Amino acid sequence: MEKKPETPQRIVRRRYEDKHKDERKAAHAVWGTSMNREDFDKLNKFLKEHGIKKVVLIYAGWLALEEQYRGKANDQ
Repeated sequence: MEKKPETPQRIVRRRYEDKHKDERKAAHAVWGTSMNREDFDKLNKFLKEHGIKKVVLIYAGWLALEEQYRGKANDQ
């Protein structure tokens, strides 16, 4: 694989990324997960058609589950 030339902009960007790497790790998390390819493709198609980012899907699902479990806690 051919290595890209070291332009001044790439050098500055790399230096910035190296400097702020720990900040990004502390502020953000990545879930390594997998799902059935067919479902994954359908989900990606749906999100793209509606202009929805994956993080919006995660938050919406989380809020829906919180609401669902909050209702179960009140029933007991």
